Amino acid sequence: MRTKFTYVCIIMLFCMASLCAQNDNNSTPTSEPLITDRPDATESPSTVAPGFIQVETGGFYESFEEGGVKNETFTYNTTLVRLGLLDNLELRIGWDFVEGQTSVNGNKLNDVTSGFNPLLFGTKIGITDEKGWLPEIGLLGHLYLPFMASTDYRPETTGVDFRFSFAHTLSEKSSLSYNLGAQWRDDSPEAAYIYTLSYGYSISEKLGAYVELYGDFPEDNKANHLWDAGLTYLLSNNVQLDATVGSSITDGQDILISGGISFRLPTK
Repeated sequence: MRTKFTYVCIIMLFCMASLCAQNDNNSTPTSEPLITDRPDATESPSTVAPGFIQVETGGFYESFEEGGVKNETFTYNTTLVRLGLLDNLELRIGWDFVEGQTSVNGNKLNDVTSGFNPLLFGTKIGITDEKGWLPEIGLLGHLYLPFMASTDYRPETTGVDFRFSFAHTLSEKSSLSYNLGAQWRDDSPEAAYIYTLSYGYSISEKLGAYVELYGDFPEDNKANHLWDAGLTYLLSNNVQLDATVGSSITDGQDILISGGISFRLPTK
C-alpha cells in the first residue's frame, strides 16, 4: 500500500508545480455551460473555478446473469462534490449508497446487501490548456476510505487510483476525450490499468450526445471492456440533466441504465 501512495503522491506533486504558471481564462464561470464528470466514465481535465461548488449526482441500475444466477445492483445516490480551491485545482468528495440483489433461476434470495461504498476523497489538477493539436490535460487522484463504508461494502485496505485526462476539440460541435491511469481497489495488491475513450457531439446549444468505450486491464485477471452512450441537456448554464445506457463487451454486465443531475453554485 505504501508503494501505491508513493506513486500517486510523486505524480500529483510534480504536476502541481505547473499551477503557478497557469492563467484562469474563465473569469466569469457562470457565463459558460458547466463541464461535468458525469454521466460517462471519462473524467474531464477541466476543474471547477475558485469560489464555486459543483454537485453531480444521480442513480443507476446494472445487472448480469450467468448460469441461472442474476446479480442486480441499484445505486441510489452517486454524489460527487467538486470544490474549486485555486485556479486549476479542485477538491473532490464522493459517496454513494448501493443495494445488491441476487436471484437464482428467477427466485430472489433473502441475502440483500446494502450500504455505503467507501468515501472518495481526492483532487483534480489542470496541467495545461488545449493548444492547437496538443490536448487539454488534467490529473486526478483519489483515495477510497474503507472506514466510511458500510459493513457489506467495506474493504480491508484503502483504495487508490489516478488517471491523466485529455481532451481535444475536433470542431465547433464535436470533441474527443480519453483517460489513462491505474487503480488498486477491492483489497487487491495488483494494479488494474484503466482506459476510457469518449466522443461527444453537440446536437444543439442545450442538447449533447456521447458514445464511449472504457475498461481495465487487471494484472492478475482478464481484461474488462464496456461501452455506453447517452444524452445531456442543459436546463441553464448551471444545471444539467443526463441519461445513459450501456453494457459490457466482455462478460460482467448485461445492462446499465443511469440518470442524474449536476448543478453549480457560488460559495461566496
